[in-house]
Amino acid sequence: MLNYILVILLTVFGGCHKAPDKPVIPVIVNANPDPTQYGTPFARVPDPRDATIYQVNMRCFSPTYNFQGVITRLDSIRSLGVNVLYLMPVYPVGVLKSVNSPYCVKDYTAVNTEFGTLSDLRNLIDGAHAKGMTVILDWVANHTSWDNGWIKNSTWYAQDNLGNIVSPKGWNDVAQLNFQNFDMRKAMIRSMKYWVYAANCDGFRCDYSDGPPADFWKQAIDTLRNISTHKLLMLAEGTRSDNFASGFNYSFGFRFYSQMKSIFISNQPITSLDNINSQEYTGATETNMVVRYTSNHDVNSSDGTPLDLFDGKSGSMAAFVIAAYMKGVPMIYNGQEVGTPFQITFPFTSQVIDWTLNREMVSEYKKIIAFRNSSMAIRRGTLTSYDDANVCAFTKTSGAETVFVVCNLRNSSVNFTLPAVVAGTIWTDAFTGEAVSLNTQLTLAPYNYLILKK
Repeated sequence: MLNYILVILLTVFGGCHKAPDKPVIPVIVNANPDPTQYGTPFARVPDPRDATIYQVNMRCFSPTYNFQGVITRLDSIRSLGVNVLYLMPVYPVGVLKSVNSPYCVKDYTAVNTEFGTLSDLRNLIDGAHAKGMTVILDWVANHTSWDNGWIKNSTWYAQDNLGNIVSPKGWNDVAQLNFQNFDMRKAMIRSMKYWVYAANCDGFRCDYSDGPPADFWKQAIDTLRNISTHKLLMLAEGTRSDNFASGFNYSFGFRFYSQMKSIFISNQPITSLDNINSQEYTGATETNMVVRYTSNHDVNSSDGTPLDLFDGKSGSMAAFVIAAYMKGVPMIYNGQEVGTPFQITFPFTSQVIDWTLNREMVSEYKKIIAFRNSSMAIRRGTLTSYDDANVCAFTKTSGAETVFVVCNLRNSSVNFTLPAVVAGTIWTDAFTGEAVSLNTQLTLAPYNYLILKK
């Protein structure tokens, strides 16, 4: 054994009978080096609590259906008060067994020519950054198209007892990935890193995050956060309580959206929102937030527009006030700010948004978001709820700032008995700047809301 060790030492040190002057340092060759960083990493990524997110669906956003169509409207998006732009999947769509879903990814590191080129995407992200907006990309980790190049690695996919690759949840146009395969995991994470470097994006909205296991997300997010030049925002489109522990900044407000529908359509009591606030924040830290919305690409296609679901323009604005102010960060789906009166149905290729509609709604969205952006209490304050069956009422407090929000979510006038802590006090109307003296009751017109500060 001693002779064997001596042979090894002699081989390593080139036959010398003494240690070399410098230690031998092994060279580790990275077979998959990261691409060169494009552009300058964005330095103005917001604190997760301070985001207002805008979802862009290129297939309906403009008559050109491409990145350039979004670039031409970046000023309009920014003028809403938005600071996070979320782009639906930008990758090539599979053809085999396809239903033309953008969530059927054929190549994780390529740009869908339907929308343009990598250069066009870079121009969009550069333009957003120049206007102070962070950009996150939609990421589909759970499954691929059937003609994705990965399919040749059959062990990278889940299989039935006969060895056939399977689809998830009856989504027959896609193939379920196998997260027990660590080569697949590493390839997935490399692909996510690619976009941070090659396109200078600022994070990801992760589709169906409840599909892949929590330890995959922790592995992926830990790796992404090791890119020290970037501050990344990570949004889980899921409801699992372990999403926050895996490293996500945000989870999706499915429960909030569903309960708001029930309040408007089935006359459920407003007090039911208090339970939703507890449920959706299970496992959250101080900086973890729930993304709350009154529309997105899925529910717009399947359920209807905000006008359909929340009783027209006035009702949809009242619903958005609660989404934006109560407990979470708001997300706007492209077109809802102009009160788009029709559904943009899957696969989102049949309708184009008319940006000339309902300018009064655009002004109201701007006003609501502008106050949120100016108010530390709304964005980060402590919530105290005073809801009753018909009225959503709460205070948000941060330091010396307190905001009182009272919103009638019914299509009829209601009388609301004010809580003792605000009755008989004087406030300032957050929108008009006028002084408001409160007595013991408020009469609120249908879908009327009052935002007071002091």
